[in-house]
Amino acid sequence: MRGAAPNSPQFDKNQDLSAYNEMLLIRRFEEKSGQMYGMGLIGGFCHLYIGQEAVVVGMQMATKEGDQVITGYRDHGHMLACGMDAKGVMAELTGRRGGLSKGKGGSMHMFSKEKHFYGGHGIVGAQVSLGTGIAFANHYRENGNVCLTYFGDGAANQGQVYESFNMAQLWKLPVVYVIENNRYAMGTAVSRASAQTDFSKRGVSFGIPGEQVDGMDIRAVYAAGQRAIEHARSGKGPYILEMQTYRYRGHSMSDPAKYRTKDEVTRMREEHDPIEQVRRRLLEGWKLSEDELKAIDSRVREIVNEAAEFATHDPEPDPSELYTDILL
Repeated sequence: MRGAAPNSPQFDKNQDLSAYNEMLLIRRFEEKSGQMYGMGLIGGFCHLYIGQEAVVVGMQMATKEGDQVITGYRDHGHMLACGMDAKGVMAELTGRRGGLSKGKGGSMHMFSKEKHFYGGHGIVGAQVSLGTGIAFANHYRENGNVCLTYFGDGAANQGQVYESFNMAQLWKLPVVYVIENNRYAMGTAVSRASAQTDFSKRGVSFGIPGEQVDGMDIRAVYAAGQRAIEHARSGKGPYILEMQTYRYRGHSMSDPAKYRTKDEVTRMREEHDPIEQVRRRLLEGWKLSEDELKAIDSRVREIVNEAAEFATHDPEPDPSELYTDILL
């Protein structure tokens, strides 16, 4: 990957096992979501995170309790990485009562105050100004928390992003802007849509430091996350991380992704897959057996299957739920 660190920091066995479990849960959950969408059990928009798992899992490994997360509409992986219940996430996808937004939000709009997860936002770039606001609240309350604000390469061209950068640096707000550059936004290559394709430099005019990170290597993500979060938490202001990653599926379930070749996707899967990298280390470095890894996969699939079962049999919300959580 372009911009990758020459030597990624090493993980110990427990870190590799934890990373493998978390990323595999997201991968299997998203695969099941895709199946259920194809069966008509999930309606509306559905944006899968397959291929990008190392970004959010690595960043979460670098956080402390109280740090917040906010992102756009490709959010299932972020919710699971924050510790939100797979049953609640899947039930929200199917519009059921037990969903994390009580069946009213769907794929793009889920929240958890308990897990410090502030959405899931369907408007491109909207989460950047909101995440900056959360960071302002942290600054005002002097609580020592940092807000991780995720957005994609497409959203990076939004005007509100630069308004947020200006305020965040002016007031030295504790925010880390994580740009998940999966190369194609909604379907247009970054080289065709962005005059400056090095997104780590997007804060230069505001004096915001940034760096490019191999977003397919969880060790590189974790190390960069530690640096960026410490910078923000210590009162030095915002930091930009451009995670160079790749989504294997289309922008959404309705996108055939004809703007790239199958060979390109295959090459990324074979040479850069974030889960396969950890799997090799577990087998070759930590000497786990194939049977041990199969047992992990089996447990993860059981969690996902239970979530799917719950999400297809949980009752739909009562019509009266439409009138709750409304501000007049």
